Amino acid sequence: MLKTVVAEDEPLLRQALCEQLEHAWPELEIAAECEDGAAALEAIAEHRPDVAFLDIRMPGLTGLEVAAAAAEASPATQVVFVTAYDQYAVDAFERGAVDYLLKPIAPERLAATVQRIKARGAGEGLAGDALAALVRQLDAGRFAEARPPLTWITASAGRETRLIMIDDVAYFRADHKYTTVVTAEGEALMRKPIRELLGLLDPAVFKQIHRSTIVNLKAVAAVIRDDSGKGTLRLRQRPETLLVSQPFMILFRNM
Repeated sequence: MLKTVVAEDEPLLRQALCEQLEHAWPELEIAAECEDGAAALEAIAEHRPDVAFLDIRMPGLTGLEVAAAAAEASPATQVVFVTAYDQYAVDAFERGAVDYLLKPIAPERLAATVQRIKARGAGEGLAGDALAALVRQLDAGRFAEARPPLTWITASAGRETRLIMIDDVAYFRADHKYTTVVTAEGEALMRKPIRELLGLLDPAVFKQIHRSTIVNLKAVAAVIRDDSGKGTLRLRQRPETLLVSQPFMILFRNM
């Protein structure tokens, strides 16, 4: 049976897309439904689906970044991007012959996309280099949100509330509904889940290395790769090392 991964951060939109897929493509199994880019990348690496439907604007990794990384983890996976209307993005998709759906998704458009994927056949995923070029092109067109990233946060350590500059953070670690902030001096706790934090950080500096950890690249001293494809980050001012799950190692290819 053919399989798909659906990634959309809005629960109602995700549910609607899954229901539309069940109607338009009944023989397609939905192997995973994901609410952010990290979960989507891990699901694609695990299930190696025939097709992935990826919302572009998701917390942490965007749909484009997921697709670029997934091209290595699951090169046969075909990708369909799902986006709210954005003329610059649509123009880029059409120039690159990239499959996309506009929100709200019209049934006839979805049906046409399904037929095109079926006609193309298995093993026709986009090349990683082409997707990486598309990411750069859309970034150059200011596709990302214009909101400036965080420069400081407050976090609790016992009865003390600390003001912490973002540049001083080594990494963030998920802690149930909260987030642990780790600096060279120690740890503190934020009353904000890591998923909400992702969209507020500078994506050029802070990278998610698996579902529960975001690292400050300025705090990384070295990347150590093992034979299984997983990696470990050695930090500059912290004694512990951080595990990088295999799908995310592509983010450190050039380090």
